[in-house]
Amino acid sequence: MKDLKAIKGRYLIQRLIDQGEHEQQDFKFAISDARKIARSVSAFANNSGGSLLIGVKDNGTVAGVRNEEDVYVVEQAAQMYCDPPQPISFDAFKVDPGVIVIRATVPRADRRPVRVLEADGRKRAYYRVADENIVAHPLMVRAWMLRDAAADSHAPLLIDDMAGDILTAIRTADGPVDPETLPLTVHRSKAATNSLVARLISLGLIDIVFVNHSFRLVAPDDFSS
Repeated sequence: MKDLKAIKGRYLIQRLIDQGEHEQQDFKFAISDARKIARSVSAFANNSGGSLLIGVKDNGTVAGVRNEEDVYVVEQAAQMYCDPPQPISFDAFKVDPGVIVIRATVPRADRRPVRVLEADGRKRAYYRVADENIVAHPLMVRAWMLRDAAADSHAPLLIDDMAGDILTAIRTADGPVDPETLPLTVHRSKAATNSLVARLISLGLIDIVFVNHSFRLVAPDDFSS
């Protein structure tokens, strides 16, 4: 199986299963759709990394890897459907006689966003939130790109006086701020506001988080996930 030598790991796998699916772990009983797996790879890579436990059902039942091709489909997902292609490492664990679970580990990407080539020809970046892969907010993607651009050019990201209004609005709000309503609050155009918000996110002065089923803007010191 991809030259993987399975080692004893019944108790390790059970400890991982007991944690359930979360921000850094996903259960996969069957691997059949490379593009769908690519979304998981993108989501993990764009956040803090994570692992797929292949051969484990959603309810935590260990079924074992059904086909050695599962590993190749995961590799295909990371190399052919992710832009840029992502590295993945594999470990095989014997759980019971004839029952093997494979852990596919996705590291955090050095450069974000990691996008998925969708069936409609579009490229979408995903982000891992709890046990879900969600489409990354455009402001989040823009901030990642600004951060990489600044790192490449070694030039600081400059912001103007309008940033103070945005920072004040977010820090004095009663709770997380809806990016859609922020332009009205600061009395600026949506384009100008979004441009500065992305820069402020890239600088770590504000953050964008997923709460109550939607993305919101927060001051890092005021929010704990």
